[in-house]
Amino acid sequence: MKQSARPYVPYVRMRDGERTRAGGEFDPMSTTARPRSRSRRNASAMKMVGALLATFREAAGHTQRSLGEQFVVSEQQIASIEQGRRPLKPDLADQLDDLLDTKGALTAALAHMPEVDLVPLWAEEFLDREREAIAISSYENQVVPGLLQTEAYARAVFRSRVPFHGEDTIARLVAARLERHRILHGKDAPITCFVVWEPVVLAPIGGREVWTEQLCHLRECSELPGLMLQVLPLERTSHAGLNGPFVLLETPEHQRLAYTENQRGSQLIADPDEVAILTQKCAMLRSQALTPEDTRDLLDRLLGEK
Repeated sequence: MKQSARPYVPYVRMRDGERTRAGGEFDPMSTTARPRSRSRRNASAMKMVGALLATFREAAGHTQRSLGEQFVVSEQQIASIEQGRRPLKPDLADQLDDLLDTKGALTAALAHMPEVDLVPLWAEEFLDREREAIAISSYENQVVPGLLQTEAYARAVFRSRVPFHGEDTIARLVAARLERHRILHGKDAPITCFVVWEPVVLAPIGGREVWTEQLCHLRECSELPGLMLQVLPLERTSHAGLNGPFVLLETPEHQRLAYTENQRGSQLIADPDEVAILTQKCAMLRSQALTPEDTRDLLDRLLGEK
């Protein structure tokens, strides 16, 4: 016998933790209702939950359309949830667990989903491409490039972020950043060029001890084969990097990509015309910066003054 469709009706949480469906005895407009906090979406975890839903749906013999019909939810909405483009609401997860007999798996997955990604989804592709790149060029005018940061310096950078991170989150972020350093020391390390604005190496981020250690690390990295470190002098009256930092990558297939960041996000650029503009800027910056030899001399002078 065909099951009748059950409309998806969201739950409303009350002060004592009990739940009832909206439209029942509990009045959601009552002053006793506790407003639900707005959680921040975790894009990669949303994709994981969506894939879990798709697995349970297929195991139960449902299509996206037939599952949606059970709750008067559109096929497109089910598809969006499964693709990680739309969050699965806790109340719908409860009802899906009941229908698909998942033993509460969807509800548990939502309950343990972190609020924000350790590595945001928009940066994951860049990190994947960075790991396989055969050439990396970078211009930085805010902090030491991540691939060249010491553990203490990276921790100081993450502690400066606003909104503030907890210490556990900072520890995970630092570990992820240090893991990237393997790129420079592997058997097939890429050719790398880093142009850094002079104020970056002058700013004592984290304090004098952390700063001195970071300068020593930069000096050591400057001797790595295939790595060129150049400081762009503060005394220059103009230069090609006024629009901010960027990274250029060349893949094993010789595709050229660019990556840029701003205050609230970043973008990976594949458009050849846009990449060409940043490539021209990079070439100009390298010509405007100190040579690698003069950069090492500058670092030696700074370390000698400590």
